[in-house]
Amino acid sequence: MDASRRGFFRGRRLAAAITVPLRPPWARSEAAFTAACTRCGACVEKCPNGIVVNGSGSFPVIDFSRGECSFCGDCATACAEGAISRMTHAQPWQIAPIVAATCIAQQNVVCRTCGDSCEPRAIRFRPRLGAAAVPEIEIADCTGCGACVAVCPVQSIHMESLQTMDARHTMQSTQQQGAVT
Repeated sequence: MDASRRGFFRGRRLAAAITVPLRPPWARSEAAFTAACTRCGACVEKCPNGIVVNGSGSFPVIDFSRGECSFCGDCATACAEGAISRMTHAQPWQIAPIVAATCIAQQNVVCRTCGDSCEPRAIRFRPRLGAAAVPEIEIADCTGCGACVAVCPVQSIHMESLQTMDARHTMQSTQQQGAVT
């Protein structure tokens, strides 16, 4: 994180501040979640895929480098405090994958590993003339399971909350408008 004054005015510190931790599926809003969660670790113990881990302050977070979410609901069932509850939201969460510029397909190496692991087929490959096809995410089709993250041979995919994406997009638009005026 850029802690300099220049970085602050360029919005770099703001970008870091808007990042929302990836909580287990069906978690309440961040404020409600941290207020209700006692950090007992029951959700961590019950996750059959081992992707619910202790994060900052021992609050549970999702680590997709360990695998994907099967949406079994064991974490919600284990949560006696109601910080995670299937009754909270119809959808387990609002997250989607982000493909970084380090993606080897973007470096003209044929790779479709992420698309092969995507059961709902939310990752499609856009052909390029004389180059390898690159992955594109159809967010409307993405379940947020994270199956694409761990299989990436160069760790170019990470999951991000749609709330963080929206905030980043708004911040970038504001910065672009400020640069124009």
